[in-house]
Amino acid sequence: MEAIGIRRGARSGLRWLDRWAARQASRRGRWVAFAYEFLCFGLKQASACLFGGLMVALLLATWRWYPADAPLARYDFLTLAAIGIQLALLASRLESLREARVIALFHVVGTLMELFKTAVGSWAYPEPSLLRLGGVPLFSGFMYASVGSYIARAWRLFDFRFSGHPRFAPAAMLALGIYLNFFAHHYLPDARVLLFAALAWLFRHTWVHYRIRRVHRRMPLLLGFVLVALFIWLAENVGTLSRAWLYPAQRHGWSMVPLGKFGSWLLLMVISYVMVWVLHRRKGGASDQA
Repeated sequence: MEAIGIRRGARSGLRWLDRWAARQASRRGRWVAFAYEFLCFGLKQASACLFGGLMVALLLATWRWYPADAPLARYDFLTLAAIGIQLALLASRLESLREARVIALFHVVGTLMELFKTAVGSWAYPEPSLLRLGGVPLFSGFMYASVGSYIARAWRLFDFRFSGHPRFAPAAMLALGIYLNFFAHHYLPDARVLLFAALAWLFRHTWVHYRIRRVHRRMPLLLGFVLVALFIWLAENVGTLSRAWLYPAQRHGWSMVPLGKFGSWLLLMVISYVMVWVLHRRKGGASDQA
């Protein structure tokens, strides 16, 4: 009970500080008020991507400073650290058990694709480890889970509402088609051009309404998909720079991840989005049109 009281007191204090800072900013003109709201937007985004941001920081830190002769392999340390971060988020209630279950499903979906992609040589994990399945160290699943964590937390922190949203069934069929194509295109013609077209058509009228402080603002959901996919692509460049995984062209020296991978992340965003949408449908807070 004491811990609950402390958390409630902290939230009340933050709300008071927010109102005070907003009043001070509004007295200094429109641009200062805009700058304060933009700052709030950045802080919420930082909170939403906490898991992913910590994972990227760990990739860089272990690449730079992890001892080569350590008894615990770098990949295994990353796996244990990711589990620790997940438990800390749950213990601090920054993440709910319901969100954690969906994120665990991301881990499974991502690991299955990793097993196939490493087997066919799409990319590789060059370092040894004990905590792995085949050629896939278990920390890799947490990289996919961090995308789910970001979407789930952003949905809650920004109080997402939608207009012009497609129904769940066609969106789920698109997500399934995207996932199957990541496997099938190694043996059949790549259908991603058709999938891009289906994505654009299905969400062409969809707007996401998000609340930074008090007022809901809006943007096209497709633009949101593109922006998030762009940041994931940039994070993947950091991951390959740290040699956490490598594409065939990077084995003899680092180079930027091809822009084609940005398109892959854009399609994977749909899978992630639909999985988090399931969470909100089950909570009863979202209709069939989100």
